[in-house]
Amino acid sequence: MDTNKNLKLLSEASTSKALFKLGIPTMIGMMVSALYNLVDAYFVGTLGTSQQAAVAAVFPLGLVMLGVGLLFGSGAGSYLSRLLGDGQRQKADECASTAIALAVISAIVIVGIMLAAMNPLLRLLGCTETMLPYAREYGIPFILGLVVNVFNATMSNLATGEGAPMYSMRSMLLGGVSNIILDPLLITTFHMGVFGAAIATLISRLISFSAYLLYIFQKKSSIHFSVKNISPNKKLLTEIAKIGIPTCVYQLLCSVALSVMNNLALPYGDAAIAAVGIVSRIITLGFMTIMGFLKGYQTFVGFNYGAGNYARVRSATQTAILWTTIFCAVSCGAMLLFRVPLILAFNKNDPMVLTIGTKALVFQAFTFLTAGFQYVYTTKFMGLGKGMEGSLVSLGRQGFFFLPFIYLFTKIWGLNGLILAQPTADILSLLLVVFLAGKNKKEEKIILARAV
Repeated sequence: MDTNKNLKLLSEASTSKALFKLGIPTMIGMMVSALYNLVDAYFVGTLGTSQQAAVAAVFPLGLVMLGVGLLFGSGAGSYLSRLLGDGQRQKADECASTAIALAVISAIVIVGIMLAAMNPLLRLLGCTETMLPYAREYGIPFILGLVVNVFNATMSNLATGEGAPMYSMRSMLLGGVSNIILDPLLITTFHMGVFGAAIATLISRLISFSAYLLYIFQKKSSIHFSVKNISPNKKLLTEIAKIGIPTCVYQLLCSVALSVMNNLALPYGDAAIAAVGIVSRIITLGFMTIMGFLKGYQTFVGFNYGAGNYARVRSATQTAILWTTIFCAVSCGAMLLFRVPLILAFNKNDPMVLTIGTKALVFQAFTFLTAGFQYVYTTKFMGLGKGMEGSLVSLGRQGFFFLPFIYLFTKIWGLNGLILAQPTADILSLLLVVFLAGKNKKEEKIILARAV
C-alpha cells in the first residue's frame, strides 16, 4: 500500500474529500456487517415465529463479542491514529500487535464460558421452552464464530485507524456477500433450518478472517504486526482502555438492553420477542451505517489532533454532523413510509408481530433523527482520547437512561411502556450530548486561540 498517500490524505486533503474517502468504505463495510443479522432474520422468518424469536434471543451475544472487538480495536485504532499523526511508528506497531493478541485471547476465554453455560445463558436471554431447542441449534455454531468475529472487528478498526479503510471494506464485503448467498442455500435448499443460518454466518466470518490474514502476511499494511511487537505496557493499555472500555461498555449495555427487553416481553409471547428483534435489527442497520462512516471521521480527527491541526478537527466535525443528519432524516422518512412492508419482509404470517413491530418502529424512527449529532460527538470524544466524556455517553443511552425507564414504563403501561422506553432514553442521551458538546466547543476556542 502507498503509506505516504494515506498519510497525505489525512494531513493535506480537503476535509470533505478526506471524510468521503475514509468514511464511505468503512460505512459500506459496516452496513454489510449489519446485513448479516438482517439476512438471517429474513430467511429464518420463513421458518416460523419461534425460530425467529430464538435467533433474536441469541443476537445480544453477538453484541457482547462485538464489544470485545471494539474494546481493543476502537481503543487501539484511536491511539494508533494519534501515534501516526505524531510520527511514532514503532509505538504504532506495538499498539496494533498488542491489540490483536489481547483481543483473540479474550475472545477464546469468553466463548469457552458461553459454551459451558449454554442453557442457563439462553434462558437468561429470554428463551421460552418453545424457543430453546432452536436457540441451542443456532447458538452453538454462532458462538464459536464469535472468536473470529472479534478478530475481524479489531482488524477492521486498526486498518481504518491507519488510514486504509478500503481493505476493511473489502474484507467485510467478502463475508457479507458470502452470507447473503449461503443463507438461502443452507436454510431453504438444503433444509438445514436455523442451524444452516448459523453455519452460513460462521463460514462468512471465516472468509473475512482469511482476507485480514492476507492483509497482514502480504504486508499490505503500514503497520508491522509481529509477536516481537506485543508489548502490553502500562501506557499502551491505558490509552487503549480509556477509549476502548467506553465503547465496549456501550456494546455490552446494548446486549443487556436487548436481553432485558426480551425478558420483559415474555408475558406477551413469542410474537413480541420476534417483533422487538426485527425492529432492533432495522435500527441497528442505521446505527451501523453511521458508526461505519464515523470510523473514518475518528481516524481523521485523531490524526490531526495528534499533529496539532485543530482547525481541521473542527471543520471535520461540522461536515460530519451535516452529512449524518441528512442520512438520519432520509432514514427516518423511509422507516415511517415503509414501516409495514419492512416488518412484513421478516414475518408475513403473524399479525401480532406486524402490530407490535410497526408501532415500535415509528417511535424509534423519530428519535433516530438525532443519532447523527449524538454519534459524531461521541466519536469525536473517542478520537481525541477524551475517555470521561465518551464513558458518560456510553453509559447513558443504554444504561442509566434506558434500564430504569424500561422497568418503570413496562410496569405502568405494559407492552406500550416497553416500546416507549428506548425513545425516552434517546431523548435524554441527546440532552447529555448537547451539554458535553457545548463544553467541548469552549475548550476548542481556547485551543484555537492559542494555536493562532
